[in-house]
Amino acid sequence: MRPLHGRGIAGVCAAVANRFDMNVTVVRFLALLGLLAVGGTLPVYIALWIIIPSE
Repeated sequence: MRPLHGRGIAGVCAAVANRFDMNVTVVRFLALLGLLAVGGTLPVYIALWIIIPSE
């Protein structure tokens, strides 16, 4: 579930961090790194935004 509080943009990184019991800052950093290095993470982020339900 994407949380209502603590969201950056859509809450995708917060949801992933909660699911895998990780620090949300680390997940956000990895998402940004993936976006800059690979460039293919934006469609994945948008897909997760649509798929993961909000609280």
